[in-house]
Order: sequence, then C-alpha cells, then structure tokens
Amino acid sequence: MQEVNTHTNGPDLAGDYPLTPEQVASYQQNGHILLRKVASEAEMDFYRPVIREAAYHYNTEKRPLAKRDTYGRAFLQIMNLWQRDEQVARFVLARRFAKIAAELMGVRGVRIYHDQALFKEPHGGPTPWHQDQYYWPLKTDKFVTMWMPLTDVAAEMGPMTFANGSQKLGYLGKVPISDESQSIFENFIAEKNLSLKYGEPMQAGDATFHSGWTLHGTPGNETDRPREAMTIIYFEDGAIIGETDSPSRLNDLNSWLPGLKTGDLAASKLNPLVYNS
Repeated sequence: MQEVNTHTNGPDLAGDYPLTPEQVASYQQNGHILLRKVASEAEMDFYRPVIREAAYHYNTEKRPLAKRDTYGRAFLQIMNLWQRDEQVARFVLARRFAKIAAELMGVRGVRIYHDQALFKEPHGGPTPWHQDQYYWPLKTDKFVTMWMPLTDVAAEMGPMTFANGSQKLGYLGKVPISDESQSIFENFIAEKNLSLKYGEPMQAGDATFHSGWTLHGTPGNETDRPREAMTIIYFEDGAIIGETDSPSRLNDLNSWLPGLKTGDLAASKLNPLVYNS
C-alpha cells in the first residue's frame, strides 16, 4: 500500500449477512437488489469518517459545478482508496460484503476490481443512464457493484434507479456515460417497455448491489447536503481479460489490471481474492 494513513483498528466486517433464496432470485431476475443494514450503525459510525477523510483528501476535482460537464457534475469520484488508507482497505476487503457479492452472482469466489467513493455534492447533477460494464475489459457477466451510503439518503438526494431485467440484454453498444447515453437509453427503455425501480430512501449501512450490465442512473441531489457513498466492484474469480476494444477499456486495463493483457487471468496485485467458499 501507498500513502497509508493510520487509525485505530475498526470493526472487521467479517460476520455473515444471511441472504434468502428469494433475495438471490430477485437479484438474478432484476439485476439489482436493495439490502438493509448490511453494515450496522456502530460499524458505519467508525468507517464513515475514515472513508470521508480519505475521499476528500485524495479528491482532485476542485472546479465549481458550473465549470464541469454533465459527468463532472454528477459526482466526485475518488478511486482505489483501499490502496491509500489501511482502514479504508479494511472496509473494501471485508469478507461480509464479498460473500454477499459471490452469493448473489452464484460463484464460489470473488476478486476486487476497484473501489470508488462517489460523492454527489449539494445540488449536484443527475447521473445519466449507463452500463458500468461498458468500461470493463473482462470476459464475464459475473460483475456486481455494491453501493453503500455513508449517511442517510433521502429521496431528494438522488438514490439509485434501475431498469429491471436490463442486465439480461447484455452489451448495448459503445455508449459512455453522458447526455447522449441518457437520451439513447431513455428511448431504449421505452422501446423495450422495461419497468423501473426508482430509488428508495436509504440509511447508512444499507446497500444496493447491481450487475455490470444493469442500466442505472440517478436524479440530481436537490438538497444542501452531500450524498456520500462508497462503492466496491467485484468480479468472479477465474475471469479472463477480454478485448481492449475502446480507449475506456484500455485505460481500465492499465489502471485496475496492471501488467496484464487480453487472454490473461484477471488477477493482478490490485485484484485480491476477497472471498472463496
């Protein structure tokens, strides 16, 4: 690790979060699920200031909202904090979260792709419709992102909205997150008559999990409070590097899978195995 900050050891987040067969089936049908109290109030009381301090310390976006494009207004995005802070690493590498990810996807083991602190600033803009996996150069559909708010999220703060079942349609084209993706996928959702799951209010420690191909976005943050969330992206152990057929995928390969190439096992030093049954 580099540039590690030191804090008192916190909760180990190793205890199980039992999933029901109905929850797993719902995730696999819809491509997303909201789980309550994945982390306890006491656990969030410890990790909230740890993640917040690291995120604001390493944030490089200093421009006012008015000077940014749609993507820039959507959120502050600070990557791979687990490499920079040992207590954030304790959160990101937690067995509990990884086991949930593995069980939802129906795989034996999962590795970390990367983490992201996603902080939607007060009056920050909407997040356009998009597919995460457009950016990811792996030959697998077994990707899942955990999105966990650090503080309570009201409906006016921009909780996640999902297009139910959209993950079953797979890759929908080279459409990076943008005003264009909002328009293209808004029309696509209407044409395919996909139902939407609008974001619900969430408490700190609740979490959504969504598939890499699931279409999703968020409204803007209409409040004077930041919507602070931590995300962790997992993929199945044993996945192979696919084609780097866009600048985005090539950049992701170099950033999150360093030293690897198409056809290699996706298991760089940045992709630790965090759960194996």
